[in-house]
Amino acid sequence: MAAVEVAQTLESVFLRHPLEIVVWANEEGGKTIGKGMSFMGGDPLKLAANQRQAGDIAAYVELHIEQGAELDRLGLDIGVVQGIVGIKRWYVEAEGFANYAGTTLMNRRQDALLAASKFVVLVNDVITSVAGTQVGTVGKMQALPGAPNVIPGQALFSMEIRDLSMEKVDQLFTEIKRRTKGLSEESGVQFQFEHYYTSPSAPANKFIMSLIESRVVARCYSYQAMPSGAGHDAQSIAQIAPMGMIFVPSKNGVSHAPSEYTDPALITKGANVLLDTILTLDDVD
Repeated sequence: MAAVEVAQTLESVFLRHPLEIVVWANEEGGKTIGKGMSFMGGDPLKLAANQRQAGDIAAYVELHIEQGAELDRLGLDIGVVQGIVGIKRWYVEAEGFANYAGTTLMNRRQDALLAASKFVVLVNDVITSVAGTQVGTVGKMQALPGAPNVIPGQALFSMEIRDLSMEKVDQLFTEIKRRTKGLSEESGVQFQFEHYYTSPSAPANKFIMSLIESRVVARCYSYQAMPSGAGHDAQSIAQIAPMGMIFVPSKNGVSHAPSEYTDPALITKGANVLLDTILTLDDVD
């Protein structure tokens, strides 16, 4: 809506460059891309012919809610996005030994779930052991065979690491894997890692980032530079064009939920920065 508002504001203004508005759809899933395009009146068979190439777009600027709580917590108006974090995910398997709970003494067990639980703590310790805004998460876990009177012989779970630096993501994973060897020796449980997903980080264009910052300062809005911990469509555009993003606060950091809320006055400030940035970019050859 902010992009439409900017376009309407510029309706009688002569721009040196063409201005396009992108409407990103299907973020919550449901239909395939082809079915979604057909539903909206498009023709998926013409998709390849309309593909944008590197150099086709001079600059891309997106206004978005933060989806985190930092701006709201600090009482700031704007976030100047430094880039969108990269993500790597792994399937992790802890292999112990399933046995009858009642007759297996505690010091004779190879409890895969207990070892997996210690692994979760290990991940947290590694991620928080160095300075930065990196995050690590174990968000899914299954214990097998899954009976109340059987010691879990296997635990299957996920692990995700995010940071602006893909090199740092790899370094953190290497340290987690190193410490896991000690956990295996202690517990008698073996760990296997299977990497299955990578989303490369997308640094914001420094020139566009500096323009956004200058427009924020010119309007005397409070702000801070910050990474985006969530993925965005700008991440895809960054593969073919310089991009920048503007954040406005999310109340209590809530997003994609009925209680998601951003004060209209803050949305207005974000839209003003978007407008000013577009106008400034238009002056650039």
